[in-house]
Amino acid sequence: MTARVEVVVAERGVDVAFEVAEGETVALLGPNGAGKSTTLAVLGGLLRPDAGRVVLDDTVLTSCGPTGPPRWVAPHARRTALLAQDPLLFPHLSVLENVAFGPRSTGSGRREARAAAEHWLAEVDAGELADRRPAQLSGGQAQRVAVARALAAEPRLLLLDEPMAALDVAVAPALRTLLRRVLADRTTVIVTHHVLDALLLADRVVVIDGGRVVEQGTTGDVLARPRSAFAARFAGLNLVAGDATHDGVRRPDGVTVHGTPGDPPPVEGAAAVAVFRPSAVAVHREPPGGSPRNALPVVVTELEPLGDLVRVRAGDLAADVTVASVAELGLVPGAAVTFVVKATEVDVYSR
Repeated sequence: MTARVEVVVAERGVDVAFEVAEGETVALLGPNGAGKSTTLAVLGGLLRPDAGRVVLDDTVLTSCGPTGPPRWVAPHARRTALLAQDPLLFPHLSVLENVAFGPRSTGSGRREARAAAEHWLAEVDAGELADRRPAQLSGGQAQRVAVARALAAEPRLLLLDEPMAALDVAVAPALRTLLRRVLADRTTVIVTHHVLDALLLADRVVVIDGGRVVEQGTTGDVLARPRSAFAARFAGLNLVAGDATHDGVRRPDGVTVHGTPGDPPPVEGAAAVAVFRPSAVAVHREPPGGSPRNALPVVVTELEPLGDLVRVRAGDLAADVTVASVAELGLVPGAAVTFVVKATEVDVYSR
């Protein structure tokens, strides 16, 4: 195991623990204020926790609390590199000198550092920018250079804090493709709010909510079979939590959402979740006649444009409908409607 993280920051209500394997990219997901960036700051040595340990390659970087002697390794000596939203390039240095700064700071000679800088600038397709100053770069170019500078330091652990958040939507895909290539087999922790970053870059995800880890697992499993409300919304899915019945999930209010139990099926009475796609939901102004398996009375809270569709949100639930349907049904925030979904569209599994 490359990295083990146990972090307690009482003032910010953070108490999380997870591991990162050799060559693995782990994405930290969660709502704003959940504790993701705080965790990254502790990993990078920018914040001392109240308790916990950070261990990298069997070397204790941080140790605080009642057990054992305290230890804190300075950021520059941790063999970690942090890439943030802002590239934070040195404005008085050329691009080449910026990238060479990492190797120079770890003891490399001028010629060796320059060679490393040239190598990594070529790796991120920015070799032609070597002689420019940061002020002469576009946002996408500056972030490419920042990636090269981080990698040139040969970190054992790379930390990425929403590296594409400040980029234009037209530029972000190219950087995402670049990161997918250079992060292969590199030990990395990335904080992101974008589902594509998790899908394309991360091997595993750790979901943090309210300062606690509420879910973790492989990226495909968590996004396809979320067990927390945030992960479901992040993946664009509806999630209903409650107690398992023989063919569904009974919510705390007594309403049962019927579906298809997974394999193995959840134990009846145990905690379980029902998951279904917003596109599988039909919206009715009046409760439909007959006996549809799942008819959920809700109140519209938000209308969100989604390409040629509109996502109708009702609290934690959502339905995707056409613009024509929004007009025909007179859907507005505050409208009482019924969400209807077939049981065959609902997956049920243990929480």
